[in-house]
Amino acid sequence: MKMTKQDTAILLIHCPDRTGIIRAVTDFLYENNGNVVYLDQHSDHSCGEFFMRIEWEIADFQISREKIGEYFDTLIARKFGMMWSLHFSNQKKRVAVFVTKLSHCLYDILYRFHSQEWNMEIPLIISNHETLRPIAEQFDIPFYHIPITKANKAEQEARQLELLAEHQVDLIVLARYMQILSDDFVLHYPRKIINIHHSFLPAFVGSKPYHAAFERGVKIIGATSHYVTAELDAGPIIAQGTAHVTHKERVQDFIRKGKDNEKIVLSKAIAKDLQHKILVCNNRTIVFD
Repeated sequence: MKMTKQDTAILLIHCPDRTGIIRAVTDFLYENNGNVVYLDQHSDHSCGEFFMRIEWEIADFQISREKIGEYFDTLIARKFGMMWSLHFSNQKKRVAVFVTKLSHCLYDILYRFHSQEWNMEIPLIISNHETLRPIAEQFDIPFYHIPITKANKAEQEARQLELLAEHQVDLIVLARYMQILSDDFVLHYPRKIINIHHSFLPAFVGSKPYHAAFERGVKIIGATSHYVTAELDAGPIIAQGTAHVTHKERVQDFIRKGKDNEKIVLSKAIAKDLQHKILVCNNRTIVFD
C-alpha cells in the first residue's frame, strides 16, 4: 500500500507509571525518522498507571508498517511492561449498526458516514424489525431483518454473529437497538460494542422515560454512550451530554431534546473510537482530546 504524507500510525499505551516512558517512546520514533503529529498522556496517581496516545507520519518512517509492532514490542514495550495497540489512519473500521424502530441516531450516523466525516465503512445494518429498511436502502447499505424472541434468541444471535464475521466487522453500534445482548454475544466483541441510552437525575426506567421525567418535573435530561459489557448499562462510559428543560416545555419537547442529545452523544463516542482515542482501565475510560 502506497503511503502519503498524511498517513499516520497511532500507538495506544497503558502501563505502570514510571520515569522515562515518554522519552523512550519519542526517542524510538525520532531515531526512525517519525514526525510526531499528536501526543497526549495521563498519569493516574490513584492507581499508579500511565496512559498515552501518540501519532506520527509514516511516509518516511524507517521501519515498515508490518514491522513497527515487532520492533516497538522488543525495544520499548517489554522494558516498561506495556499493554499497547497499533493502528493506522488509512485503515477504515468496518462498523455494523443495530437498530429497532427509532431512526434519529441511524440518520445521524448515516449522514456523517455519507459526508465522509468519519473514516469508516458500514457493510450492514441489522434490525429486529423491518421499520427502518427504507433508510438502509436509501443509503444503499445491506439490511438484515432478524426478529428476536425469548424462544429464538440464541439461534438469532448466532445468525447475527455469522453475519458480523462474514462482513469482517470491527465495531458494533447499537443505535437505539431495543434488545439486550446475551453475555455470550458481548464476549465475542469485548469493548467493540457502543450503546446509547437516556440518563436522568433521578433515573427513570420503563418504556416512556421522557414522559416519567416530565411528570416528575426534572430540569436536566441527559444521554450516556458506553461500551457494552455483560452487566446491563454498566460498561465504561465514553461520552455524556445534558440539555436543560423547564416547566414551560411539553413532553414532546422533552422527547425532541432527548433525541437530539442522544444522537450527538452517540456520535461523539463513535468518533473517539474511530480516532483510536479511548483507553479502558478497570471499567473506566481515558478519552483523549
